Amino acid sequence: MITVTETAATAVNLKRLSDEGVSIWLDDLSRGRIASGNLAELVETKHVVGVTTNPSIFQAAIGSGVGYEEQLAELAVRGVTVDEAVRMMTTADVRAAADILRPVYDATGGRDGRVSIEVDPRLAHHTVATVAEARQLAWLVDRPNVMIKIPATEAGLPAITEVVGLGISVNVTLIFSLERYRAVMDAYLAGLEKARASGVDLATVHSVASFFVSRVDSEIDKRLAKVGTDEALALKGRAALANARLAYEAYEDVFGASRWTALATAGANKQRPLWASTGVKDPAYKDTLYVDELVAPGTVNTMPEATLDATADHGDIHGDAVSGGYAQARADLAAVERLGISYDEVVKQLEDEGVAKFEAAWGDLLDAVKVSLSGKGVEGE
Repeated sequence: MITVTETAATAVNLKRLSDEGVSIWLDDLSRGRIASGNLAELVETKHVVGVTTNPSIFQAAIGSGVGYEEQLAELAVRGVTVDEAVRMMTTADVRAAADILRPVYDATGGRDGRVSIEVDPRLAHHTVATVAEARQLAWLVDRPNVMIKIPATEAGLPAITEVVGLGISVNVTLIFSLERYRAVMDAYLAGLEKARASGVDLATVHSVASFFVSRVDSEIDKRLAKVGTDEALALKGRAALANARLAYEAYEDVFGASRWTALATAGANKQRPLWASTGVKDPAYKDTLYVDELVAPGTVNTMPEATLDATADHGDIHGDAVSGGYAQARADLAAVERLGISYDEVVKQLEDEGVAKFEAAWGDLLDAVKVSLSGKGVEGE
């Protein structure tokens, strides 16, 4: 049992992070976490003000079967398809999480208290289908604090504009490159302009742009290790932070321009940068690296629970660690390029791998649910 003293002690770093203008979101969700009261406890004691999900998270949660037995049995009796069963379970979890976070949503005027759910990853390269799926998910969850996740693929960009134009809040995911990030912000602004023209209250529309961090280091570090020189090895662990810091510079640029000012006057909300993939993958690095070094006002950091706990225990929150670091960030990425490592090649590879990974996880989830439905006497096709 957690005591008040223990809670206060472990929450100091998280409160400091929150006070610096960083919204702490949990990058995980399961029915067990909801039913046990764990999610509500994290909101109450660890400054968690949002939840993100993705196909891999649902594959781990629903694939285990724990907590889903009763609903699976009911779905089997009804003879639903596998795809319908998965959507019924995932939207039920998101709806329940949204209800837990509703007080945060109300208290922050819709800025936080958000729960994200992703469109079917098999639609990542299909604009019209992504828009239709986003509308369906918003209808199924039926909570004002849901955010629909749309991948930042080339096909995803016009879908973002269309969905935002309908007044639906969007979490844009799988952003790796600075060029694509600027295109994402442009798509969001275009969506707000469509929404305004349609009479949508812009104050009700929120968005975050999920800029992935650790995977950049994983790939570039691997390439630096192959180069093997002292110069190359000295650059390990610096590319991801440099990339993220330059993304924040782009954010400041776009949301400081006249196009944004006109929308802000109409009540629009900024599309906040969200640092995603912040769990450290290299054990040589401090496990709170992508939290400590990406503190900046007006951002979101979505963390797996291990990173959340590590930050609470020994994070080093020392104020804004992003603004003012742009020159060094450019120098770090330029140094990587000089060693023959192509930035454009790396970010394209990471986007392709990200889409493929989520599609594979979704396929595994569908297979697991198919087995469960079949085991209950229904074919589930």
